[in-house]
Amino acid sequence: MTTPSAPAAPLDPQAGEDPLRPLSALIIGAGFGGLGMGLRLIQAGVRDFIVVEAEAGVGGTWRVNTYPGAACDVPSSLYSFSFAQKPDWSHTYARQEEIRLYLEELATRGGLRPHLRLSTRALACAWDEERALWVVDTDDGRRRWARALIAAAGGLSQPAMPQIDGLADFGGPCFHTARWDHQVDLRGKRVGVIGTGASAIQVVPAIIDQVAELSLYQRTPPWILRRRDGPRSPLLNRLRAAVPALMHAERQARWAAAELRVIGFVHEPRLMRVAQRFAEAHLRASVPDPALREKLRPPFTFGCKRVLLSNDWYPALQRPNLRLVDRKVLRVERGAVVSAGADGAEGPEERRPLDVLICATGFVAANAVPGFSVVGRGGQTLAAAWARGPEAWHGTLVHGFPNLFLVVGPNTGLGHSSMVLMIEAQLQLILDALRHLQRHRWIEVKAEAQKAENDDLQRRLSTTVWAGGCGAWYIAADGRNTTLWPGSTARFARQLRALDTAAVSLG
Repeated sequence: MTTPSAPAAPLDPQAGEDPLRPLSALIIGAGFGGLGMGLRLIQAGVRDFIVVEAEAGVGGTWRVNTYPGAACDVPSSLYSFSFAQKPDWSHTYARQEEIRLYLEELATRGGLRPHLRLSTRALACAWDEERALWVVDTDDGRRRWARALIAAAGGLSQPAMPQIDGLADFGGPCFHTARWDHQVDLRGKRVGVIGTGASAIQVVPAIIDQVAELSLYQRTPPWILRRRDGPRSPLLNRLRAAVPALMHAERQARWAAAELRVIGFVHEPRLMRVAQRFAEAHLRASVPDPALREKLRPPFTFGCKRVLLSNDWYPALQRPNLRLVDRKVLRVERGAVVSAGADGAEGPEERRPLDVLICATGFVAANAVPGFSVVGRGGQTLAAAWARGPEAWHGTLVHGFPNLFLVVGPNTGLGHSSMVLMIEAQLQLILDALRHLQRHRWIEVKAEAQKAENDDLQRRLSTTVWAGGCGAWYIAADGRNTTLWPGSTARFARQLRALDTAAVSLG
């Protein structure tokens, strides 16, 4: 792996905890966004910053999601920073542990360790208008001051437990895939899995051979494409390391191929019918039973919801010890899940005894308010500012919150490529903004600039495949798509290459 920079000099452990010596920046989160921001700061010569992380180690999503089968659905060559590429990924699609180790190594070789404050959760962040500083309280009882607050807690960091009556009364082991309980032995157990999304399609095939019975509760089936995965050649990995130009060229080819998908997702949704035929062919070839196949065919247009990649999902669903329940879950009782009967509301309820209940129900919307309070200018909270739905400028700055920068903010999500590319673009914009803070006390996006951009975003999103009315989780309560970016990663990077000073106020 390319070393991003020379190690930084040790940071004074009390830096940022003295109001007379505020930090240049305080970063919340040590996943891809927070670590990437820290590395870019070190590269820019900034040393007086810290990274606050609630977990005991770095990695973010790739540290906490340790469920069986956890892996990335973006090709390995695109799932790393351009300035710290890894030549020796073991598979075409990297596994969870390997990504976590990549981020661990980045933190060490990039000189980030002295800047980390692990096992430290941000509780409250407030803007001090008089001093033009962010005041951050953490659960270690300390208060820290910083000129810039960079919220990089991640879009997929707050597990969403299903709102089902009686869930807390199940009695046996009951946990979310993102908080997998490795102390629970599934061998020979009757296991229930609620959900058929991105984590379920990895978990179920990984555990089906261990359990006695698996009851899979499906609300809406996903579109599935074949996963073109496999071990990477050790010889080619050595060649990539010896000739970095080869590694860069491979990355560019992967990137270019992914960018072409924007045409179908954004510009000409009718083209998604072609991709849908491939998914339908995969379903037909994998599931010979027409009745089961019908249950597994999504009722919405391909691409309207997240498209998933798997070769072992359909085979797992046909195992003799798996029962697909495609009816509404009514409630949870002690040691059982009760679902609607075969004839819907008119039929008798079905009660299935279970030993373990696993919730593969995703996360609180990626564009939601962070899990810590943020109070900006005039005492306004971010929760209040986003009452009708999240909104930012370039997914990074929010009017009313000077010197606050979001990483993976509203409308930065992708349906076609790697989020690492979007993160890098945001880091570039934040770096440029911090350069302006060397000459100014604060930076705040203008209300009219934020509104104009978001009006344009919603206009562009209204004709995409995501406007298909499929009830996707990235649609806000008022019908706006506040999660996804309607364009290419190249366009996003161009817009964020430098701070547009006409769109911001400088004080």
